[in-house]
Amino acid sequence: MISTLYLSLALVAGAFAQSSVSPIAQKITALRDAPTQVDRIKLLDKDTDFTFNFLNATATKGAGGAAVGATVANFPALVNNAMAMTIGFLGPCGMNTPHTHPRATEMLYVVNGTLSSGMIAENGARFVFNTLEAGSAMLFPKGSIHFQQNEGCEPMMFVAALNHEDPGVESIAQRYFGLPPDVVAASLGDIGVQEVAGIEDMIPDNIALGTQECLDRCGIKRDGQPTTQRQPRNANNALPGQSSGDWAATSTTAASWQTTGSAYATSTSTHYSRDTQQTGALFGAVAEDAQTVVSKGVPNGVLIALIAVVGVMGLGYCAIAVVYFVSRRRAAKEKAANRWYVRPEMAGRTLVPTTEERGDEKYDAPA
Repeated sequence: MISTLYLSLALVAGAFAQSSVSPIAQKITALRDAPTQVDRIKLLDKDTDFTFNFLNATATKGAGGAAVGATVANFPALVNNAMAMTIGFLGPCGMNTPHTHPRATEMLYVVNGTLSSGMIAENGARFVFNTLEAGSAMLFPKGSIHFQQNEGCEPMMFVAALNHEDPGVESIAQRYFGLPPDVVAASLGDIGVQEVAGIEDMIPDNIALGTQECLDRCGIKRDGQPTTQRQPRNANNALPGQSSGDWAATSTTAASWQTTGSAYATSTSTHYSRDTQQTGALFGAVAEDAQTVVSKGVPNGVLIALIAVVGVMGLGYCAIAVVYFVSRRRAAKEKAANRWYVRPEMAGRTLVPTTEERGDEKYDAPA
């Protein structure tokens, strides 16, 4: 009985595990397992599997603009093709804050506007800085810390190609201040963990508003920037006075910070020139059409039916077990209540139940 229940639960658990994996993850796994490129193309059986619409994809958004990336995570056709791409929509003075790509070299092309960009490749390397006009590009070696800022007072766009299907992004400020506060404090000359916590709480989401000089020139106030891209906390990197119940409040989730640039696009659309109106339209399209591409793994009808059946079976087994043990206990009580013994002179006669106590001494029959 119990083994049957365990088997049923195991089958349902296996089915649930399969259904909880998103279809895109299943396709990526199949593409990685395919032995040849021909086999991979067979798996990509729709012509549209080889296209990616940047205006209908999830965007990473901050107060200064938005960025949309095409990586293997949302574009399976990139499997085994060693490349990815990001489109950046920077608002006036918008900054793609300092970050690295741990697995990819980047080449960034400016579509319109003026972009300032700098990088440091590694310890000992000099700081490299350029101001790029439309039609120019800049190279950022793998692992280098780099940033970009729109130097204009109107929106601009850039296109970045990366030589890895899963380039990765590590935002320097958020990740650095996500280390244990005492470690950060010590590395900054022992400024104090409370000061570290205060700074960490102010770090704006990417894409952020840029330098104060640009904001003053464009008449933009630095306020209302979201701070949801913070490093998740646990017992090993908790902020001062933070308990386990507070850790979720500082965690980073895709749903919380990978949104669209609708608010920014709406608030600045009246300032666009003819050229920048087109960039603004891209912002609007991203805002209107962007949908999360990661499946939430909701169980299908068959799985729900299986769970219901196993649930009923489990309740039935529990009921049977209760009845069985109650019956055994009742039978044991009745057996104890109906014990008897036979007097010597009654041997061979009809047995009569009695509740009389039996002593240890030998019974003496009457003469």
